[in-house]
Amino acid sequence: MVSDESFHQELEQIQNVIDRQASNSFKIKGWTVTLVVVALLFRTNNFQLFAAFIPLIGFWYLDAYYLKQEHRFRELYNWVRKNRPDNEDHLFNMDPSRVDGDVNGTAKLMLNTSLLWFYGTVGGLLILYSALLILINGGNIFG
Repeated sequence: MVSDESFHQELEQIQNVIDRQASNSFKIKGWTVTLVVVALLFRTNNFQLFAAFIPLIGFWYLDAYYLKQEHRFRELYNWVRKNRPDNEDHLFNMDPSRVDGDVNGTAKLMLNTSLLWFYGTVGGLLILYSALLILINGGNIFG
């Protein structure tokens, strides 16, 4: 039988990891906007507009990866919450691999509604901006 104090400490440790993952996601979104804007500001021709897609796609994948980690630790939290009072298996074990079957993969999470809205909007605006600049330059991609 696990003491109430140990039970609450273990849940608190897992919750701290979940909070860090959510914080990482927020920071990544900020870096995405920053680097996309920087790529647009330092372009010398329209062809370099496509360089702005590199941080967009890279950070989109990274954000999905951190979302996956957050989901893994939420599942671990639920496992501990349900199983801990009666059993000491994996006591203070922060390895969430035992709940991996309950979590979607990173590529599938890239299509998660919240990520799709954010990165899709940034990508759509980037495409619109690129198309407008190319049209202004008479269709010359290198203009």
